[in-house]
Amino acid sequence: MPYRNALPSEIHGLTDQELALVNVQIAEPFRQLLADQQVDDLPDTMLNSFYLPLAAALAKATRNKSGTLIVGVNGAQGSGKTTLCSILTLLLESGFGLRVASLSIDDLYLTRSERDKLGKSVHPLLVTRGVPGTHDVKLGVQLLTELQKTQAGRKISIPGFDKSIDDRIPQSDWRMVKTPLDIILFEGWCVGATPQATEELRHPVNSLEELDDAEGRWREYVNSQLATDYAHLFASFDLLLMLEIPGMEWVFTWRGLQEQKLAAQSQRTAATQLMDKAALQRFIMHYERLTRHMLAEMPERANLVLRLNSAHQVDAVRINNWPATKGKRKT
Repeated sequence: MPYRNALPSEIHGLTDQELALVNVQIAEPFRQLLADQQVDDLPDTMLNSFYLPLAAALAKATRNKSGTLIVGVNGAQGSGKTTLCSILTLLLESGFGLRVASLSIDDLYLTRSERDKLGKSVHPLLVTRGVPGTHDVKLGVQLLTELQKTQAGRKISIPGFDKSIDDRIPQSDWRMVKTPLDIILFEGWCVGATPQATEELRHPVNSLEELDDAEGRWREYVNSQLATDYAHLFASFDLLLMLEIPGMEWVFTWRGLQEQKLAAQSQRTAATQLMDKAALQRFIMHYERLTRHMLAEMPERANLVLRLNSAHQVDAVRINNWPATKGKRKT
């Protein structure tokens, strides 16, 4: 499937008149959201040329579902998954009248204490959050199951993780989501990932694997998690979207910018664990193998691939097996 410069009208179904009407509703909230997210390099034209058509395409896809549409959103560290989901939530709710919940696989990280135990019982590298095996996948499956229930007014608690202290927030601070929902956006760097073939695990991809995982036990464990618990979680997705970065070298640059924003937003205390350059380079090595694997194979199967250029902007899209739409727009 070749890449296109824009989403075709048969996918999003918007006429120019409908586009203009929705634009009037959400233009100002959209600008405010970008300011809140510290996004200052997004061209104004992207609202009409990309974000509104994408939101409309997801709104159309809800018509094929009698219940909640679950959309997985994949992208390497720093690719903009959280910003994309925030924008889509705003547009789907305010522009299309849908009920939306946005979750991150980061919300499911094991606590620091749980990862410490995993590091002692399985492999020391599992103390570092991020790779498959460091999330509470059973909690994720339970959350998605509960969020799909149609009983009106039910409140579901969504966990959260504070990266500045590298630990889950107290349950008393978990946010609440009300059902029923039309769409769940579930984002994460390894969302939708598949395991590698055994022979691909034999050779280290960087110095971290070469020195700290010489026997390959860590990467074998991570791979086995993808083949079992994570496969069950990802099987619940109706659609998979991928933010395709230009290459692995951009992860450090964009993840570094993300760390700077986190530093600006955090109240610095002795307990914070924000990363300097050296720590960030080592941290990203934990993600490198699976990131390269996803870049190699996921564009062939994700329902929608959003290709990013070096300016961090979507410059083309690729569509694979997008569902046909039936019925009328939800109101």
